[in-house]
Amino acid sequence: MMGERPVRQEVPFYGFSLEEHVPADHLLRSIDRFVELSGIRQHLEPFYSVIGRPSIDPELTIRMLLVGYCCGIRCERRLCEEVHLNLAYRWFCRLGLDGAVPDHSTFSKNRHGRFRDSDLLRQLFEATVQRCMAEGIVGGEGFAVDASLIRADAHRQKGVASREELDPANASRAVTEYLAVLDDAAFGAATEVEPKFISPTDPAARWTAAAGGPACYAYCDNLLIDVEHAVIVDVEATTAVRQAEVGAAQTMLTRTRETFGLWPERLIADTGYGSAAMLGWLVHGQAIEPHIPVFDKSTRKDGTFSREEFRYDREGDVYFCPAGKMLSTRGRLSSDEQLLHWSSTYDCAACPLKQNCCPKDPHRRVSRSIHEGARDLARDIAKTEAYATSRRQRKKVEMLFAHLKRILRLDRLRLRGPCGARDEFHLAAAAQNLRKLAKLIPTGAPSALPS
Repeated sequence: MMGERPVRQEVPFYGFSLEEHVPADHLLRSIDRFVELSGIRQHLEPFYSVIGRPSIDPELTIRMLLVGYCCGIRCERRLCEEVHLNLAYRWFCRLGLDGAVPDHSTFSKNRHGRFRDSDLLRQLFEATVQRCMAEGIVGGEGFAVDASLIRADAHRQKGVASREELDPANASRAVTEYLAVLDDAAFGAATEVEPKFISPTDPAARWTAAAGGPACYAYCDNLLIDVEHAVIVDVEATTAVRQAEVGAAQTMLTRTRETFGLWPERLIADTGYGSAAMLGWLVHGQAIEPHIPVFDKSTRKDGTFSREEFRYDREGDVYFCPAGKMLSTRGRLSSDEQLLHWSSTYDCAACPLKQNCCPKDPHRRVSRSIHEGARDLARDIAKTEAYATSRRQRKKVEMLFAHLKRILRLDRLRLRGPCGARDEFHLAAAAQNLRKLAKLIPTGAPSALPS
């Protein structure tokens, strides 16, 4: 029997509570316990005028941005629509049922103005790290570092050959920021190699095909994580070249020690961070064990003896060839900080192994990095069981990048310029840390700090 919709008399007054409507296990309810924005107004006070019309509450703007990055809503216009319609979003943003949602243009005004000038988003990310430390989920013993390419908001088929073709007179914000970071080690000064193309809309983005697909303009998102619970302890935006990634690792380690007092015993990374200079900086400058594969190109492919077939005597600082002859150094350094060891022409001329050693030269030379001691330490560490454990733990940072791109949908930037990349990376890292706190500390569990 087909039923009919009963006609109901509308109740003139009724009670409705957002607090009761949001489920106890909702993601935003779990995250809300760890969001502390009480000092935001004082931090931003110097960047607001004392006269004029009152602005949108900055805490509301930050809470809406956190909703967007935690829930994978990248479009600001859509974010405003979702906050207007979704009751859980309204509860998290403290809007109630009838609170007005700000226009999407408010985000652009604050991001490119007050928030960026005050470095607020960096402060927001560091607050999540401090909360993770207070909750006891940051061990501080082992760190892992890695970088991932994030495509820029720039058309891959539009570009100019050099920066001289950019028009500074009619430059956009992204072009102005690019010209301001030409001497920055993370961007313009990271490498002397000129890119094949430069985007006229976002010139700081690097033309690269390192991702394995078609070449595109991209930035690098560099993460430094604590391997105990995969908490992000620092984040840095750089241009998409390996030299900038290595420099970013050094910057993040130094800044983490100065900001949070964290000094790891070991650093886990891939071979790209295993250069002699980086290993020397870790071992001799920071007293950090490098759980990193050594980047080594000393193996010869022409059939002659490679460097590992020469025995090194540490006390005398000399090498001995397979025939037992000595190679000594004259203290000369090459351009890449290599110390050259030379054999005697007299010894090589009468050597029966000359054709297998230096068939085209009168004597044999062997180069040794001034950081070879740190490289040897890294090789010794690679033979231990702790190193095997570190290689498994390194996957945690790769999983964070997968989560960033697939769940938070940050596979392409929406903001342009170096500052835009920093803002997006800081917000995404803060969102990932908040989600980590919500996962590891269930609702109702005792917290280290009052919510």
